[in-house]
Amino acid sequence: MKASRIVVLGLILIFSLSLFNVFAQATSGQKQEPKKQEAKPPQKSLIPKEIKAIIQEGLAPRQGRQDIPFTIFKYMAFPAKDGMYTVIFFKAKNADFGYAAPVPAAPQGKQAQPAAPPAGTLEARFALVLEFFQADEAGALKATGERSIPVTLQADSAGYDPAKEEWYALTVGLPYGKYTIAMLLAPIDPKKGTADIKRVGVGYYDITLPGVETYQSAIDTTPVFYAKDIQQMNSYEAKPTVHRGLFTYSVLQIVPNIDNVVTAEDKSQIEVFCIVLGAKAKVESSTQPASQPQQQTYDLEVNYEIQKGDGAAVIKWQTQTYASPLIDQPLPLKQTKVTTDQATGKQSTSQSDLASGKYQLVVKVKDKVSGFTVEKKVPLEVK
Repeated sequence: MKASRIVVLGLILIFSLSLFNVFAQATSGQKQEPKKQEAKPPQKSLIPKEIKAIIQEGLAPRQGRQDIPFTIFKYMAFPAKDGMYTVIFFKAKNADFGYAAPVPAAPQGKQAQPAAPPAGTLEARFALVLEFFQADEAGALKATGERSIPVTLQADSAGYDPAKEEWYALTVGLPYGKYTIAMLLAPIDPKKGTADIKRVGVGYYDITLPGVETYQSAIDTTPVFYAKDIQQMNSYEAKPTVHRGLFTYSVLQIVPNIDNVVTAEDKSQIEVFCIVLGAKAKVESSTQPASQPQQQTYDLEVNYEIQKGDGAAVIKWQTQTYASPLIDQPLPLKQTKVTTDQATGKQSTSQSDLASGKYQLVVKVKDKVSGFTVEKKVPLEVK
């Protein structure tokens, strides 16, 4: 597993100057009260009332129509200004998306027609609608936000498997809080260019995005996961975009090991990625003018350990230290064995790959400035 570590390390300075200082304020010694959301006049919804009605049908029991079967199976959240970048993961079978030979899209005003896809390409076009609900004082769910995203997926007809289930992700920015996410999928009518709601899929998922006040007396991390690949994009995504087999955060394009399974091809190492939330910045004198952004440095200590199911350690690595809350750490999956020659008493060491089986990675983080600690465990299967 090789991630572009130079890219990640280069972005640490940017993150330190912008995103992480928000979380550092939570442990600055001053009590941080939750920010009250200013009352804003409701904006006119752009979602057709027919689609909103379909979403409302299954909102209370969290059971929507499944003409197009799909499942929202997890989410991740990463720090952003005044909120979190929220990555929504969902999965579906290829056949349910209706892949077919491309049909020219209906003209949209004066927009130029997109170039025709290469020969042998199959295409699935659908509308993805998101509605975000929050409970009011009485506990009733009220819509507080929405997104409408046109999606075009392509597949090579030569390797297309209609029975294969694949996973997808999209990233949206949300303020701190608790939400019920409603997602609706509907095919695009090629003649009209609009969603055909005769056949839809609707799913729901509850999420919590804790605010900075959470970290006055504790630290936490974003979900710890294994990265297969990390690449830098040329720019931020201007709008939420559905990706197959990867997700985006800031200017990073990340391929996670979604199943936590390491095979013979890549079991030489794992790449651990997470961000520590609530870490306190070191107090240091600065020669920079007060008007300029002040670079914040941190003192984080992290221990990594692979354990068997019974808790016995099979691999321990040396303690790692970090000056930034962003952690991108390669860990070689090599077991070191020490043997002693009975005749001479001389010791020798040898290394071998981690044997096939089910394990867990234990990550212990300590903020040496505040003294707060947190422990995370991530399943790992070696095949």
